[in-house]
Amino acid sequence: MKFAVIVFPGSNCDMDLLWAVKDILGEEAEYVRHDADSLVGFDGVLIPGGFSYGDYLRCGAIARFSKVIQEVIRFADEGKPVFGTCNGFQILTEVGLLPGALLRNDSLHFVCKTVRLNVSNNQTKFTSEYQKNEIIQLPVAHGEGKYYCDEVTLKQLKANQQIVFTYADENPNGSLENIAGIINEKGNVLGMMPHPERAVESLLGSNDGLIFFKSIIKNYGKVRANG
Repeated sequence: MKFAVIVFPGSNCDMDLLWAVKDILGEEAEYVRHDADSLVGFDGVLIPGGFSYGDYLRCGAIARFSKVIQEVIRFADEGKPVFGTCNGFQILTEVGLLPGALLRNDSLHFVCKTVRLNVSNNQTKFTSEYQKNEIIQLPVAHGEGKYYCDEVTLKQLKANQQIVFTYADENPNGSLENIAGIINEKGNVLGMMPHPERAVESLLGSNDGLIFFKSIIKNYGKVRANG
């Protein structure tokens, strides 16, 4: 597979994503600037964490108007995989590719730690290699990671099994229903606050994120021999 790693002014996890899929899994990956007008030739889109445009106004609120976003929307509409972590998740909600919003942490403090997650839905193309309700460990690093949506949206998320990851023990930000990651109804756009790209080698404290990317590659492409 060939992944596009979108880079906005203020992104700081773009290198992590590129390293995870290119150096660890042996797939193709390239940086694509925020002002690019084409994603032709790519098989998957990865939107990194960070502070796009300084997170001025609201996290992801300015990034949604970047030229490349229209291509991301087209890409998603065609059923291709789009993944956003942390600020990438915030951008996906601002764009409307995922429902709900990310608010300030209940603590009003930036949280940076490893958390335990429950794989609430392993029947997606992003999580198929996990076990149902498997407990995994991934790092979080955010100040505005509290997931919120209205009651109608929450009922829809539950009915459609769109809640993919939940915080297993400690809820680091006060997210509604302990939600850590969701997917769209079509099943090809996933956003989550934790960082799987920062947990792809045991040297980093956990390699539980590696399975996440292997799931994408298995379902949307083929892992190369050196992956």
